[in-house]
Amino acid sequence: MRTLKGYFDYAASCPIDEEALETYVKASREYVGNSTSLHDAGTKASRLIEHCRETLSHLIGGEAKGVYFTSGGSEGNFLAFQALLSAHKGRHIVLSEGEHASVRNAALKFEEQGYNVSHVPLTSEGVVDIGILKALVTNDTALVSIHHVNSEIGTVQPLEEIAAICRGSGAFFHSDCVQSFGKLDLSQVTQYVDGLTLSGHKVYGPKGVGALYLSPLYTYQPFLPNGVHEAGMRAGTLNVPGIAAFTVAAEKCVNTMAIFQEKFAAWKHVIERDLSRVPGKVEIVPSDQRVPIMGLLVHRLEGQWLMLEGNRAGFCFSTGTACQVGSQKPSRTLLSMGKTVDEARTFIRLSFGHDQTLEDVKELSDWLRRVIEERAAAVVQ
Repeated sequence: MRTLKGYFDYAASCPIDEEALETYVKASREYVGNSTSLHDAGTKASRLIEHCRETLSHLIGGEAKGVYFTSGGSEGNFLAFQALLSAHKGRHIVLSEGEHASVRNAALKFEEQGYNVSHVPLTSEGVVDIGILKALVTNDTALVSIHHVNSEIGTVQPLEEIAAICRGSGAFFHSDCVQSFGKLDLSQVTQYVDGLTLSGHKVYGPKGVGALYLSPLYTYQPFLPNGVHEAGMRAGTLNVPGIAAFTVAAEKCVNTMAIFQEKFAAWKHVIERDLSRVPGKVEIVPSDQRVPIMGLLVHRLEGQWLMLEGNRAGFCFSTGTACQVGSQKPSRTLLSMGKTVDEARTFIRLSFGHDQTLEDVKELSDWLRRVIEERAAAVVQ
């Protein structure tokens, strides 16, 4: 039974898949041991973890020994920085202006430890400016971190081109793939990066679980010494039920990816068509049609006001990523694309999911068009 009619904030968090939830409950009851314990209960839990590791590695086209389970995307991003920087002598980090707050904060942490950090702007189309990136990367660059799919507007970054730049200087390349996993084929990404990050609740798994993939070609130093979990990469008893549920949900997402890519493209078209009936009032921010994220700039309307009005009408959408909306600052992504502060403040993000129908999308589209028309008429009067 659907309980999320009107929910258009799947980029912030997805409801847990029913089969994944059943897996979580079953694993909680039947796999009670600590996966590092040597008794039978521990061995049983460890076998389940290794099965999940193998499955997840297959889904991303990687090797099982490169998969480390984490508490989610934010921890995964930090651990990626920690590991990759520990394996490189360089003292320079490069990231884009469109990175998630957890990536920016990881870079800030290492900047406080003496690393130099450079930021690459985005073009007006929302992709990394390759020319500027080339100019920034040097032989001292230890790490380049560029997201795969932008979490605010849904653009896809040219990771193959970026990887070639990194290889030319010997820099490691990490990509935050939280918004692309289960939506795009990551087997086409894993071959180009040295590390990537995943999150469970963005693919209809439980919150508080995710994964980090690191190339097994290198040796990394853990953040904390003497750890016994996840080959020492992180401390703490593994969330066995969460990992099992995450794996089930991820597998379903990957297996149904093509079907939902078509739906997302069709739903975006519906909204674009309906909002074109109020000419000059809405700008559709560029994005990839396969990605379930859509950004809108609504002329002369504060995005926060529109979000609150939508909430009153039973619609949930956002004004940016969940990890930064509380700051009330305009989107760094939009500012980097050349939008003014006033323009950026008119931004709203719609994000779609598996539980929606075309009727749900039409209801939201009709409501948006009606509110925009009403406000435009009020201004004219």
